[in-house]
Amino acid sequence: MHGLPDLSDPRESPAPQRPRRPWVLKFRDALRGWKFGIRGHSSFSVHFFAAALVLAAAVALRCSLDQWGLLILCIGMVFTAELMNSAVETLHRGLDEETRERTWKALDIAAGAVLMASLAAALVGLLIFGSRLADLAGWL
Repeated sequence: MHGLPDLSDPRESPAPQRPRRPWVLKFRDALRGWKFGIRGHSSFSVHFFAAALVLAAAVALRCSLDQWGLLILCIGMVFTAELMNSAVETLHRGLDEETRERTWKALDIAAGAVLMASLAAALVGLLIFGSRLADLAGWL
């Protein structure tokens, strides 16, 4: 098998392994991560408002189960991108000034990911709601 060579020093002892944690603690940490990611990031309030509007429109336009699935998937995609952006921002703030100067592009890339997810979600929303409106108006 051709792979990367083993560069570990056989004289070194392996790094101590972190003890296994119960699932309850893993979920607690993940929920705490949501809290850290959401608090202090004003763009989350915009995304929550947009998500509430999308959900209200889906109810009002009586979207199908498939359409609901796509809308919820898009909302989750945008929230996930926003959480990743928040994680990159948090890491960036913890760096020293010299390192920040070399890594500022990562902030723009993470923000670009949020923009791309938001635009894709908006396009899916336009297609779904546009077709529902056309169907209810008798145009389709």
